[in-house]
Parts: sequence; structure tokens; C-alpha cells
Amino acid sequence: MKINQISIFIENTKGRLAEVCNLLGDKGINIRALTIAESPEFGILRVVLDKPQEAKEILKEHGFIAISTEIVAVEVSDTPGGLAKALQILAQNNIDVEYMYGFVEKATDKALMVFKFVNTDKAIEVLQKNNISVVDKKTALGL
Repeated sequence: MKINQISIFIENTKGRLAEVCNLLGDKGINIRALTIAESPEFGILRVVLDKPQEAKEILKEHGFIAISTEIVAVEVSDTPGGLAKALQILAQNNIDVEYMYGFVEKATDKALMVFKFVNTDKAIEVLQKNNISVVDKKTALGL
């Protein structure tokens, strides 16, 4: 149920984001979800890709700092309060969320959210125990 996310450290300069996206596209690697955390000088581009290991190697070959992290894609009700319910369950079970972002793949009428947890295995266990659907890699990546 865990999937790999690649975090890419990039300079906050004109065209640098386009360079990363072009590099991945030219190599046939599809971006399934992304988020950017930025500062005036640098940004962290977090991406879920259909070929994460290949992407990581290609990025490093082209001088980018890229690291792999385990994340979890979770289905939440695509209604008001749907995300709040999942977050409340996590809070009640002392599961720390480091960050999260929305996911573009929509295989069902549910919304998909990507979570990075302090304790991923415990988070998966708690979510499943509380009937919150943890999406497998094939579904999350639209394979």
C-alpha cells in the first residue's frame, strides 16, 4: 500500500521547474501528482511518478538532488468533511502527518490524498481498521 514519491531539490530560478518536467517527459516518465514547497532560493518538488526509481536515477545523472520517500495514497469521501474524518481518525490514534497533498488520479467517485506519515505502517493499520481505503500502487498510479 506504500508508494514511492521522489523529492527533487531545485533552485528557484526561471525555467528550472520546466527543465525537470521536460527531462521526465522526454524519458517517458509520467507525473501522477505533484506539489511544490518553495522558499526564495530553493524549492522541493515532490512528485508521484509511474517510474520512480528510473526517474530518480535520471534526475541524479542530470545534477539534481533527488530522494525517494514512502507515502500513502488514501481515498476520502469527495464531500464536505470527507478529509476531516480521515484526519480526525489519525489524530485520535496519535498518527503524525508530516505533509499531504491532493492526487490527480481519480479512479472512483472518491478524492485521493497523498500523506507522508512519521510512522507509515501504523498509519496504514489505523486507516484500514477504521474503514478508510488505502489505495494500492496500481490504482494510485493508474496502471
